[in-house]
Amino acid sequence: MDPRDAVAKARISYEQGELDEKLLSEDPFAQFELWMKAALEAGLREPNAMTLATVTSEGHPAARVVLLRGFDERGLCFYTNYDSAKGRELAATPYAALSFYWAELERQVRILGAVEHLPREESAAYFATRPRGHQLGAWASKQSEVVASREALEQALAAAEARFPDEVPLPPYWGGYRVLPTEFEYWQGDRTGCTIACAIAARVRRGCAND
Repeated sequence: MDPRDAVAKARISYEQGELDEKLLSEDPFAQFELWMKAALEAGLREPNAMTLATVTSEGHPAARVVLLRGFDERGLCFYTNYDSAKGRELAATPYAALSFYWAELERQVRILGAVEHLPREESAAYFATRPRGHQLGAWASKQSEVVASREALEQALAAAEARFPDEVPLPPYWGGYRVLPTEFEYWQGDRTGCTIACAIAARVRRGCAND
């Protein structure tokens, strides 16, 4: 199979449902919770995986997949190394776009918003729930930096293990972000082949005037 030819011909028929604006909640946060619940109950693999898009210093878009670790009416949270590429990009331009894609449900959610740091105590509370290996990895791995070799990484991990034989503290350069949505877009595949989406503004949640 020639993959260049195959991608041009790959098509599926969307049969899971259709998007009816009248059935969507007027509260975009409540609607997100409903769709996330459906994805979780469907047993999808990592339904909390989301594409995070930031802006580089050259003005180029940069995207990668991260994991959603919390959400409420304030926004959506994820955690990372503040010194990583995405951390530096968010420090310079504190705005981001998120995208969830649940192929099995033929649904997508797009979110736009500003980004803020989570309080240190909130990051520490989450860090304490991570498996020990993940905690040590946060000390050993310098995200977005070139690793000399696999051996060098394993040596750094061993050094972290020796340094913290008991409780592993939160690194000073590691923590959480909250995306403060200004707009949600809900997309549902449709058997007609049309792209049907509904955007719901969340500006009222940010204390701004309703346009």
